[in-house]
Amino acid sequence: MKIMMSKFLLLFLFLICCFAAEAQTPLSSRNRKAIALFEEGRKNYEYKRNDDAYKLLKKAVEEDNGFYEAYMILADVCNDLKKYSEAVIAYKSAISLQPDRFPKVYYTLAGVEMELNQFAEAKAHLDKMLTYSKLDPVARKKAERRLANATFSQTAISNPVPFAPQNMGDKVNSIYAEYHPSLTVDNNLLIFTRRRPSDAETDNGGSPVEEDFFVSARSGNEWSSALSLGPPINTNRNEGAHCISPDGRFFFFTGCDSPGGFGSCDIYFSEKKGRKWSTPINLGEIINSPKFDSQPTISADGRELVFTSSREGGKGSQDLWVSKKSADGKWQTPQNLGDSINTELEEKGAFLHPDGNTLFFSSSGHPGMGGSDIYYSKRKADGSWNKPKNLGYPINTKADEIHMIVSADSKTGYFASDRDSGLGLLDIYSFELYEAARPSSVTFLRGKVTDSKTGKPLEAQFEIIDVLSNETRVLSMSDPLTGEFLVTVPTGSSYALNVSAKGYTFFSENYKLGTKLKPTDVFDINIGLNPLATGEKIVLRNIFFESGSAELKKESAAELDKLFQFMTFNSTMKVEISGHTDDVGNDDANMKLSDSRAISVVNYLINKGILKDRLTSKGYGETQPIADNKTEEGKAKNRRTEFLIVGK
Repeated sequence: MKIMMSKFLLLFLFLICCFAAEAQTPLSSRNRKAIALFEEGRKNYEYKRNDDAYKLLKKAVEEDNGFYEAYMILADVCNDLKKYSEAVIAYKSAISLQPDRFPKVYYTLAGVEMELNQFAEAKAHLDKMLTYSKLDPVARKKAERRLANATFSQTAISNPVPFAPQNMGDKVNSIYAEYHPSLTVDNNLLIFTRRRPSDAETDNGGSPVEEDFFVSARSGNEWSSALSLGPPINTNRNEGAHCISPDGRFFFFTGCDSPGGFGSCDIYFSEKKGRKWSTPINLGEIINSPKFDSQPTISADGRELVFTSSREGGKGSQDLWVSKKSADGKWQTPQNLGDSINTELEEKGAFLHPDGNTLFFSSSGHPGMGGSDIYYSKRKADGSWNKPKNLGYPINTKADEIHMIVSADSKTGYFASDRDSGLGLLDIYSFELYEAARPSSVTFLRGKVTDSKTGKPLEAQFEIIDVLSNETRVLSMSDPLTGEFLVTVPTGSSYALNVSAKGYTFFSENYKLGTKLKPTDVFDINIGLNPLATGEKIVLRNIFFESGSAELKKESAAELDKLFQFMTFNSTMKVEISGHTDDVGNDDANMKLSDSRAISVVNYLINKGILKDRLTSKGYGETQPIADNKTEEGKAKNRRTEFLIVGK
C-alpha cells in the first residue's frame, strides 16, 4: 500500500502556513536561511518536484533542528519518495518539538511505520492519537481502522499461511497486463483480461490502449497460447471485470460508457451456442443502475448474480449486491449482502465458488494488511453470510489484492500480481490454497444429449437436486447446437440428476458423492432421450423406500415431483407404475412388496393432483431383472421403480 499524505493533512498545513503569513505570526524558526530553504522546498513540494523539495528541506532542518514545519513537510516528502525510515525520523523530530500541535500526524506516522513492519510502534502512536478528546469523528474512525489493521498485520506476519505462487507462463502472460481470470468448472478453459495496444481487429478509432478478453485452453498440464475472444464481445471499447458460468456457456462482463447503458458501467452477458458467442446484451435496469455496476460472479446453478455496485442504499462507496433469478427466468431487484460483508469502505472483486456457499471478495474495510485484502465467507443455513475471514499473509500484503478465484476442486487459487517474477506489468499466477481456506469440493458431469433414435443433438434441461433437502443445486441447459453439457455436482451428499427436453421422456440418475474425491473423479455420460411414444419405459433412479417396506423415503420427493410435472405437462398421457425387486427372499413376498411400492407411487401422484384414471400400478417382483443378481451392484439396479407410457 502506498502511504501518501492525505488531502486533509496537506490542506491543514497549507492553511497553517497561509494563516501564519497573513497574521504576521513567525514560523517556529527564526533562522532566515532555514526559512528561505523551507519556503522554496514547500513550493517545490506543492508543484510535485519532490527530489528538489527533499534536498531543500533537508538543508532547512540542518540549518535549524528546531524547525517544526520543515520537519513536517520533509516527512511528507520522504513518505512520497518511499524513504520510509527517513520519514519516521522526520515525523518523530516534529512530534518531539510540538507533540500536541497536530494530533493527526500520529496517523500518518503509524502508516509509515506499518510500511516498515514496525507494528508495535504504529499501535502506540495510534493509541496516542485516540487520547485526544477533540479529535473529529472522521479522523477518529480512520485511526481506529488503522489500529485494527496494525493489530491484524502484526499477528498475520508472525503466523504466515502456506503460499507458493507460480507464474502461469508465457502462453498466458505477456509483456502487457493480464488480470481478472475466470475458469470453467472442469479447469480446462481460462478467460482473462489483457490491457494492450489497440489492434486492427477491434480498433475503430478508439483509445490506443484497450482492455480485451483472451482465452487459453488446457490440454493435460499445458495451457495453449492465449487468443483474443474476438467479436462480438471484444470491441474498440474497454471490456473487463467478467466471469464465466461454470458450464462455460454464459459470459458476464462489465462495459463502461457503452451506448444505451444505464450508468457509468453496466453488466452485460453473452451466450455460447456451438463455438460462437452471441451479441452481448445489457442485463437491464433491474441489475444496472445510474451508478457504477461491475465485477459480476454467477452461481453454479445460474440463479444468483453477485456484483459490485455504488448504487443508492449501500453501506459504503462500493458494496456487494446479489440478484436472484425467479422461476420465470427474470432477475429480481438486487439486495445488499449486508453488514457482515459490506463496510463503509469498498467491497469488490467477488467470486462465488461453484459449491454455492463460499464467497471470496476484496475489501478495504475489514481488518487486514492495509489497502484491499482478500477475504472469504461461508453462507449460513438461513442464506446470510458469516463474518469474513482474511486469507492471511503472504497472500495478502500491503499492496492491493483483488479478484482471486478458486478451482472447482477447491485446491488451486488464481490471481493477478505485479510481483518481480512476472513477465509484464501484471501476470496471472496459480497457487495451492491452504486447506483451512478451501471451499467444499465440486466435481462435474459432462457429456452430450441426443435423440436416441436419430443421434441429433438436443437442447435439454439439467437439474441436480440434493435428495436429502430436495433443493435444486444446479439448473442448466445443454448446448442447443451440439447437445454438449457441463454441470457442477457438489460432493458430500446424494444427488438426483434429471434431464428433460420437450417431446421426449426424461432421464433419471442418482449419484452418491463422498467428500474425498480425486481430480480424476469426474463423470462422463452421454444421454440419449427417447421421443414420447406408447411403450417407452423410464427407470426412476431416485425413488427410495424404507427397507422391506412400501413407505416412501423423503429423499424420493424430488423424483416424484419431477414425474408429477412431467405428467402435468403431458396432460393426456397414461402410465403404468411398476415395482421391481432383486431375488433375495421369498418370491411371493417380493411380488407383494413390489406391488405395494408401485401403489405408493401412484397414491403420491394422485394426492398431488394427477387423475386416477391416468395411472395404473403393477408389481413384478424379481421376474424382470435388468442386471445380474449375483452382485450387490446388480441387485441394487434390480430394486427399482419404472413408469411405462401406455397411452398418449
